[in-house]
Amino acid sequence: MRYLLYCIVAAALLVSICGISCAGQDEMILIRISDAITPGISDFIINALEQASQEESAGIIIQLDTPGGLADSMREIVIAILGCKVPVIVYVAPSGARAASAGVMITIAADIAAMAPGTNIGAAHPVAVGSQPTDSKISEKVINDMVAHGKSVAEKQGKNVEWVEKAIRESISATESEAIEAGVIDIVAKDLDDLIQQINGRTVENKGKLLLDGVKIKRIEESFRTKILKVISNPNIAYILMMIGLAGLYFELAHPGAIFPGVVGSIALVLAFFSFQTLPVNYAGILLIILSLVFFILEVKITSYGMLSVAGIITLVLGSLMLYDKDQTGMSVSLKILLPTILLISGFFIVVAGLVVKTFRSKSMTGAEGLVGEVGLVKKTISPSGKILVHGELWNAVSDVPIHEGERVQVVSMENLVLTVKPVNR
Repeated sequence: MRYLLYCIVAAALLVSICGISCAGQDEMILIRISDAITPGISDFIINALEQASQEESAGIIIQLDTPGGLADSMREIVIAILGCKVPVIVYVAPSGARAASAGVMITIAADIAAMAPGTNIGAAHPVAVGSQPTDSKISEKVINDMVAHGKSVAEKQGKNVEWVEKAIRESISATESEAIEAGVIDIVAKDLDDLIQQINGRTVENKGKLLLDGVKIKRIEESFRTKILKVISNPNIAYILMMIGLAGLYFELAHPGAIFPGVVGSIALVLAFFSFQTLPVNYAGILLIILSLVFFILEVKITSYGMLSVAGIITLVLGSLMLYDKDQTGMSVSLKILLPTILLISGFFIVVAGLVVKTFRSKSMTGAEGLVGEVGLVKKTISPSGKILVHGELWNAVSDVPIHEGERVQVVSMENLVLTVKPVNR
């Protein structure tokens, strides 16, 4: 009985060991990235890596084509790749694709880096997102930090450390043949089938051997949430959403009961702030933009002869320029977006404020204020009281002097629904 128990335990251990080394070997996950590296893309890749680890897949292939992107998003992806429990293969494809800037770091972080013929990798110098690249404004501290990060990742994954440093400092690039000669990548594969054939049987340190005979490819598509996040995580889109949100709320506050502008503005603001929490924003810029809205609202309440509107425009411009810390992140709102948006939003605020002020100052057409100054016709002789027709209605009227039926009178005041009038042209 004891020997039987030993045999059962040994068999269980053997099955467990085989399960660890071979679990999920019949399926490999594939995701395709053809976009800039933003928080939305980062979220998509990290979720796919976690799914591959949980399902103990044979591995995960990231087919990559990117011009680069945000450093923070790239670092999150690199950390997730290095921490993934299954082999990670980054494949720069199809022909004509590139792994530039942040794409370089993602590629060298992979357990196996591959490229298709006709692709290139490199130019990892930090660049601006949402505006034109301005290397002169990117601090040396950021570049040195990127170099240190790249060298440590390259060293860990057995890639050419010197080439990675040059790609960051000097923006050098390489074709697939040059990259494999320089030790930047491991494989040149013409297509996905060729890639799987070449990596089949390879051993990945601490992750076991890739056994891919008859492996099935499971492609993960972007979710609706990821697609939305990709769109709104663009710094220009986030800025426009915030402007729409502020304009909508301003219109609702200036014209209570409009409802639709307030609803649209609230939704736009929620999306904008959701986007801001994924982007490295400067909160002083956000506060200045909100302060500009306060100035425009005060313009409606206080007679400033346009000074509050001027202050609102100035703070709006300053807040827009400060919204992203470009020196530290390489990110800013494009001037092609910023200038027209500021002109449109400022014009909208000023026009709405003007309409509100005009409404406040216009003569009331109802109640006592609406009747004072109006001219009516005497229908019953006033001596000292009688009746007049004004605004198509009969009113009781009094006067200090007698006024005969058929004469025209002007309303001076109203008290207790009795009009005090005086004759016209006497």
